[in-house]
Amino acid sequence: MTVNGGVAARLRHKVVDAPGSLGARMRAERWSLVKRSFPDMAGLSVLDLGGTVEAWVRAPVRPAQVTVLNLFEPGVSEVDWLRPVTGDACRARAELEAAGAPLSYDVVFSNSLLEHVGGHAQRVALAAEVHALASRHWVQTPYRYFPLEPHWLFPGLQFLPMGVRARLAASWPLAHSRPESSAEAMSEVQWTELVGVAELRAYFPTSRIHRERVAGVTKSLVAIGSDVDPGLTG
Repeated sequence: MTVNGGVAARLRHKVVDAPGSLGARMRAERWSLVKRSFPDMAGLSVLDLGGTVEAWVRAPVRPAQVTVLNLFEPGVSEVDWLRPVTGDACRARAELEAAGAPLSYDVVFSNSLLEHVGGHAQRVALAAEVHALASRHWVQTPYRYFPLEPHWLFPGLQFLPMGVRARLAASWPLAHSRPESSAEAMSEVQWTELVGVAELRAYFPTSRIHRERVAGVTKSLVAIGSDVDPGLTG
């Protein structure tokens, strides 16, 4: 079995990507919560840390302006309301200033980035950028203690020794992508560090923490700094 074909690829697509899949339903619920948290979104400027142009083109939410800051591939925009910037989200203000982009926004949005920035010190830096760039925010990250590690769809992968994680990442057929070498597999697991509620509260102490659940079990966490109470699940 391979990631790009065969049984494993079909299974991952069915669980994560296909219309009506668990992943698709959770993404729809997440956007619904975004709308409830920021009902005036259509008139707001948004900074997306770690996102892509493509994701916003497909999103059911359309802010007035979106700037996407991504370290590797923010994408290419063909519309005037959506601006990509290549840069490090943990140095967002410096990167935006260098690109001639605004340094103040209505909302900072970040989806599944916090766990990939490179440890506690970098997460502190990211949170500082979020707080400095907007008075409101939405920061989502997978929950460390959900039984199924979300990037590789392997039970309990996040709790295994690093060497074991790297070997599994190199060969596990349900992974999001197949690394080209053992060194790349090690790099991927080293750059993926899930957090729990206590850590997220420490980074965003005044935010409301929402728990996204599957069958009653917390799958992801969202730190929401908003003037509106969207009816959160704590």
